[in-house]
Amino acid sequence: MVTGGASEREKLHTTVVAAIEAEILAGELKVGERLPSEAELGRRFSISTRSVREGLQVLETKGLVRRRHGERAEVVRDDVEQFLGSLATTVKALFAEDPGYLVQLMDVRRMFELEVVGRLAGGEGALSDEVDAAIESLAAAKDFSQYAEADANFHLALVQSLGNEILSSVYANLYGLITEVIRLTSRVPSKTQAEGVAEHRTILDAIRKGNVERSRTLMREHIDNSTTYLHQAIDAVKKGQP
Repeated sequence: MVTGGASEREKLHTTVVAAIEAEILAGELKVGERLPSEAELGRRFSISTRSVREGLQVLETKGLVRRRHGERAEVVRDDVEQFLGSLATTVKALFAEDPGYLVQLMDVRRMFELEVVGRLAGGEGALSDEVDAAIESLAAAKDFSQYAEADANFHLALVQSLGNEILSSVYANLYGLITEVIRLTSRVPSKTQAEGVAEHRTILDAIRKGNVERSRTLMREHIDNSTTYLHQAIDAVKKGQP
């Protein structure tokens, strides 16, 4: 009767992952620095090289190290900003394989932005000048590409206005992807430019008036409508339409 095998190995390689991850995040291991060899790590943690290899695979999946055949693992990231950049790259690769992932991004936007506008309307943070500048750019846009960029700038400026650096960093790293979503949805005939600008002004007006629920409702409707247009745009792409 065999007991424990896989479970025991998992516990062993988890020890390696936790220790090395802590050293990287604490700055004890720097970007570009090489880890000890698998044999040396095995001796350090009193485990087999197989368990070490499993631990390094987990660290690589997390984006903390890079492994190449015949070389010791290299530290490739040591802070949150680089982690988020790596995450955005990973998400973008998923979109390239399946545009349906864009719809999931819209769901993430909804989670973030409903919370943001509600808090801004409730008195947290301070609306930046970039919010008004984005709306003016929306009104002045000459084509859908310019409109998409201004639209994304509006939403980014709202998030940054809240003053939460981590949230701003997460959102900013997905910013390019969100712009692509807006470009796609802007291709779908839905409303005039004037109507789109008015919609953004209405959201901003509700925030300035301190109406938390209306701000959240308007933003939810805005993103839900964009998600509907996104579905239509994805269908058009799949059918080979321009």
